Parts: sequence; C-alpha cells; structure tokens
Amino acid sequence: MNIIIAGAGKVGFNLAKTLSIGHNVTIIDTNAEALHSIQESLDILPLRGDVENYKTYEIFAEKKIDLFIAVTNIDNVNLVASMVIDSVLEVKRKFVRLQKDIYDARDIKERFAIDKIIFPIALSSKTMSSLLDYPKANNVKFFKYTNFQLISMRVTEGLSREMLDSKNYALVGIERKKKFFVPQEKHTQIVENDLIYFFGMRESIEYLCENIVIDDVSVIEKCVVFGGADLGVAIAKSLVDAGRKVKLIEQDTHLCEKAEEKLEGKATVINSKYGIHDVFDDEDLSQADLFIAATNNDEYNIIKCLEAKDRGITKVVAINNEMEYYSLMHSLGIIVIRGPKISAYNAIMEEISSTGVVIQKSFCGASGTVFLRRIFLSASTQEKKIKPLKLSNAKVFIMRAGELHLLQEKTLLRADDLVVAFSGVSESAKVKQWIYEL
Repeated sequence: MNIIIAGAGKVGFNLAKTLSIGHNVTIIDTNAEALHSIQESLDILPLRGDVENYKTYEIFAEKKIDLFIAVTNIDNVNLVASMVIDSVLEVKRKFVRLQKDIYDARDIKERFAIDKIIFPIALSSKTMSSLLDYPKANNVKFFKYTNFQLISMRVTEGLSREMLDSKNYALVGIERKKKFFVPQEKHTQIVENDLIYFFGMRESIEYLCENIVIDDVSVIEKCVVFGGADLGVAIAKSLVDAGRKVKLIEQDTHLCEKAEEKLEGKATVINSKYGIHDVFDDEDLSQADLFIAATNNDEYNIIKCLEAKDRGITKVVAINNEMEYYSLMHSLGIIVIRGPKISAYNAIMEEISSTGVVIQKSFCGASGTVFLRRIFLSASTQEKKIKPLKLSNAKVFIMRAGELHLLQEKTLLRADDLVVAFSGVSESAKVKQWIYEL
C-alpha cells in the first residue's frame, strides 16, 4: 500500500515504523528535527511540509494513495488535512485521530469523507469504566458479531482444572514471568500470580473471577483518580456517570478549576499542590475500592500506584503511555490501561489489519493476537471443511449456536459460524494467512 501519515509525533512515528514493513510510507510534518530522527531510523520518506496546504501533496499526483492517516496533535489540522488531500489526490481510505470527543462522529465522517475516526481519550476512559462490571478482572475486550468477551484476571491461589473446561468459555492465554503463551495441553497448570485470559460469556467469566481472584474487591463504589488533565477528567466523568463516588487529585490549580467545571460538582476535586505525600491520609483515600493513576508520566503513575497499594488499596490501575513500562507495571501487580497515544496506535493498526470479513485485535501488551472471522450465508467458505491449525502457540475455536468448540479435527463450516483464533506474536502471521484463506 501507498500510505501517507500526517504528523511525526509518537503515534505517527510508531505507525510509520510498523507500516514501513511491506508498505510505501511517507510521513509529513513541519518539524525538521522529528523528520530527521525518523529518516535516521526508518526506511520511509520523510517530507517537510504543511499538511493543511494542498501544494504539499502535489508530488504524489501520479500515485494512488491507499491510506491517509492524520495524527497531528491538533484536531482542526487533522480535519483540514483530510479535506485538503481529497482536492489533490485519489485516496482510498482516510483515518483521523481527534483528541476531543465533543464532535458528532457520524456527521464529521460524512462531511469530510473519513472512513475511521479515532477518539483515543474516549477509548482509554471506556476501557477503564468497563472494569466496573468486572471488579476482579484486569481488562475486558469486546467483539463484533458476538457477546463473548476476552477478560484477563490475576490468579491469587490454586485453580482446579475442572473450572477451565466449558463450552461457555475457554482459557486462551497466560502471561507468566513476563512471557505470554497460548496454553496447548488440556492439563496446563495454572499457578499463583499468573495473568490468565478467558474468552467467553460474561456470566460464566464472572463466576470464574469470583473463584480465581480471592483477595480483590467484589464491588467498586469509591474511586480515586490521580491526574486532572483531559484523560483523568474523562475517566472521572465515566465513573461518575456510572454512579460511583469519585475523588480527583491534581497538583495544578488551573487544571483543578477546569476539572470542577467539566465534572459539574459531581466529583470531589482536590488540589494537592502543597501536600502530595500527605494527601492519602488527609483525604482518607485509603478507603477507596479503585485507584487510577492517569497522568502522562508512566514513572509517576507507577509510584502513585505502589503508594496506593502500600496504603491498602487492592485494585490499582496505571495508565500506560510508554510501552517500555508495560511489563514493569504488570510485574508489580498493577493493572495496565492503554493511554491515549497507545490506544490511538492500536486502534489504527487494528483497523488496518481488520476487514469486513476478519477482525483482528491485540492483547497482553501486543504479545497476543486474536482473529475473528464470521462465516456469512453467501460466503464461499460455507459447507467447506477446514483442518485444525497445528501451531505451537496458537488455538482455534468454532463458535456455533452460542457454544465454543476447540478445532481438533476436520470440521464442516456452516453459515453464521465464527472462527476465532488466538496466538502469540510469533505465530500471528501464519494464523492470519490461514484464517484469510478459509
């Protein structure tokens, strides 16, 4: 594909780094220093220019552009760029990142002919609020075509194998000592402190959570959010809207005032400028059921989470802005939620990787991948027998009539079946090829 990326910030750089493998990528920005850094480390074309100026795109006049991605740090620039490029080039698909979720996404998509709009702050806050329904879970992922969900939880004591055998759910991944794998053996041992991933019906997994995670909270009512910038406020608002009691802590007085206005007095906003180390005691934060460190600084988030754990708060969550800190957060028993930049990157990559036929998502810090393909009534795959995929770090299931069946022998596909495959990153390319060739 011929791909143009507007914006050479962190998201733009990471997208260019990934997409440059197998695609022709151009990244455009006015920041010469950022472009120089990209040129030294990536095999792509860095172009200095104004993404809002139609002349910037004239050098591509003879090319058909398969994908345009606007990820500058300014919403208006991204929208204008997506409109301007259409006046010069033929673009097959356009993705735009918007920081503010105040826009009507449907209206914007129609007006600017955008295929996908990514609201990263909304993605992060939605992920956070989804944990309210699963107080003992670490993370929850939802999928198109099915009510089955992918849920992770930290094992706190021994687990009987009988609990893992069901047509309503399946064990599809384990992270142990910073390494992820897809369990193959029926008698795979689950040990204390494993982070395990189940795919299944909500009711069944709720039962599992109750029996696997013993020393965690059963109900989340009192919440503390550290960080009063846009993300912290968005998370606080989602918790308030869900009927929880929220205290938001912020050092910056100006941000506190803005938070008070946006939260409309429905949450307690506390300025910690003069007592950051004493605020836990002064504001009785240790009684919280859930603690979220939502600043833009991962190291600070880790410190505050450890401090919260030391004060007796069982469930602590850190917003992860830098992937280098993901494993460290996990190893410290901290629940990890993707920050806006990582959320934007993952959402865009998942959109690129997915089609109308196959949905692809990553999990466990991108160490695991799930592919989901629905068998449509008119598809050529209907009434076709498929063979099991024999890979050392992958598992394939057929979902039929609300039940999950491990693919162990030749199976005749039927209309409305879902083929769901889980794999480690080393096997994902082979699994992807297999599921697309069905």
